[in-house]
Amino acid sequence: MNNCMICPRQCNIARENSSADRGALGFCQMPLLPHVARAGLHFWEEPCISGTRGSGTVFFSGCNLHCVFCQNYEISYLNKGKELSIPELRALYDKLIKEGAHNINLVTPTHYLKAVLASLEEPLPVPVVYNTGTYESVASLKQLKGKVQIYLPDLKYISGKLSKRYSHAGDYFAVATAAIKEMYAQTGPYVLDEAGMMKSGIIIRH
Repeated sequence: MNNCMICPRQCNIARENSSADRGALGFCQMPLLPHVARAGLHFWEEPCISGTRGSGTVFFSGCNLHCVFCQNYEISYLNKGKELSIPELRALYDKLIKEGAHNINLVTPTHYLKAVLASLEEPLPVPVVYNTGTYESVASLKQLKGKVQIYLPDLKYISGKLSKRYSHAGDYFAVATAAIKEMYAQTGPYVLDEAGMMKSGIIIRH
């Protein structure tokens, strides 16, 4: 495979495919196959995301930021979760949709971009939410065009000094703002349905 250049870390290593392999791992410390720590209906996102039936949330293990204040430490740092194949990941989406999910909400999916793209090869009947810390490569985001309808990015820092100290990313603001511009270019202004649920668009958390 090509060396991993998915995120702005640009690790440029041949990441192992599975946790069963004995290969290299980049900053995210995860293989290419996705590890999922939790999946279920989530009622505590923004009201236009969670609605009355919940957002079909998939929490991916690992992260390309490793913020020192992370509320999901066991998932992002300790990488707790179960490895899934691409068909298993797709089946998980289908299960959440059958349970009534308004959307499929991918939380911290950046380092699993290739698996996410494969899992969304066939469009879903509900919007896909890309829920991210926003340390994203514009080139990688461009691959998601047409597959993601809603972007839910954080904008954590303006100060490079603070972003370096707390998230090991001194270039965070420049990277994140460029990423948000690309997200908006893909979705345009937000669109709500008659029930007030978001169909497409971007919500910036800051």
